[in-house]
Amino acid sequence: MRTLDDDLGTPVVLPHPPRRIVSLVPSLTEAFAVTVPDRLVGATDWCTHPADLDVTRVRGTKNPDRAAIAALEPDLVVCNQEENRQLDVERLRSAGTAVWVTAIETLDGALTSMDRLFTEVLDVGTPDWLATARTAWAAPAAPGPRVAVPIWRDPWMWVGARTFTGDLLARLGLVNAVTGERYPKAEPDDVDAELFLLPDEPYVFTADDGPEAFPGRATALVSGRLLTWYGPSLATARADLTAALQRGNP
Repeated sequence: MRTLDDDLGTPVVLPHPPRRIVSLVPSLTEAFAVTVPDRLVGATDWCTHPADLDVTRVRGTKNPDRAAIAALEPDLVVCNQEENRQLDVERLRSAGTAVWVTAIETLDGALTSMDRLFTEVLDVGTPDWLATARTAWAAPAAPGPRVAVPIWRDPWMWVGARTFTGDLLARLGLVNAVTGERYPKAEPDDVDAELFLLPDEPYVFTADDGPEAFPGRATALVSGRLLTWYGPSLATARADLTAALQRGNP
């Protein structure tokens, strides 16, 4: 019998390394599917990677089907402080389900959190992709332009301070033009950036839906997974995002 504290300091009783995992976090679903595919039994409808993921779906991150989760008889449900509701965590725990909550606001925090999941909780050691990601992001980056990342339109919302994506931008040598709140609202004309990075999630920006809002200013369409996910994509995200920046910043 082991008791480990999750990222929020909540004790989680684990009689043995979990063998049946339900993930309510798309980033971590991919991490489990790549590293311990035999242990992943359930995931949300938003868990899109790997593309061939074949597990029971338990609805969304904000409205999980608790009855479907219980039917899977998991010995661990993995959540995230930002992506999932505290109410759902509390209800799952009240029903006797062990729940591990991650709290991630920085790149280093993500790497540490995932390392704990695999080494301490699952007892499988550090995955190769995680070691590669740590090495890929270790070197300092050259200073880059002022950028801004919208995550929604109508109303326009942006990546702000104290966010994983904001920290990722800094690690790329970029200056986030949006400060203050974590996800503030502002019109594009009120954001003073040299380059606007338009991701395909949560809002799906495309060549026909997004760049026209920034006439005369540089934009780049980027993968939202590279900017917001903290799983295996981190192993190549730095190189992929650097290439996208070069295409969008003449």
